[in-house]
Amino acid sequence: MSRRLPELWLLRHGQTEWNAAGRLQGRLDSPLTETGVLQARAQGAILRRILPAGVTVLSSTADRAWRTAQIATEGLGLTVLPDPDLQEIDLGDWSGRQIEDLRAELPDLAADDPHLWKFDAPGGEGMAAMTARLERILARLDGPTVLFTHGVTSRVLRCLALGRPASDLASMPGGQGMVYHLRDGVARTIAQ
Repeated sequence: MSRRLPELWLLRHGQTEWNAAGRLQGRLDSPLTETGVLQARAQGAILRRILPAGVTVLSSTADRAWRTAQIATEGLGLTVLPDPDLQEIDLGDWSGRQIEDLRAELPDLAADDPHLWKFDAPGGEGMAAMTARLERILARLDGPTVLFTHGVTSRVLRCLALGRPASDLASMPGGQGMVYHLRDGVARTIAQ
């Protein structure tokens, strides 16, 4: 992106039942686990310490992200606004599949990168489509913003915000329960 972005906080949803089971979600959904709820609360504790007044809060419309946003912002006096462009990558025919089963069928699936293979899902979302969708989000931001989203989406968003190719997503840290902060072209991870 060539324009200067406002200060951003990116949060991945808390652990879900399918995350714990090694099942790909993509645009499908599963409920937060007890661990996921605790992660969302931990993110809320971080936000309480660091957020300035007047931030906008946007969330993916997927229930796992929306619920995480509701838990994490509880008591902060912030309104969470839905943004369907924050959805996770569409995994097409691989949605709902066990990762182990896919790797058994396609042994070279993640040989070079733990995430880029997801853009090759039959009937799924390609890198160009996802990049265009996420660039639209970044172009709309006009002030400090908290974004509740998903694993691949968060990584690609951070690449784009830092002026790096979206294909560098594996170089972005991941995980649930953390807050990724971006300001003036610098990214940092904030953990409880």
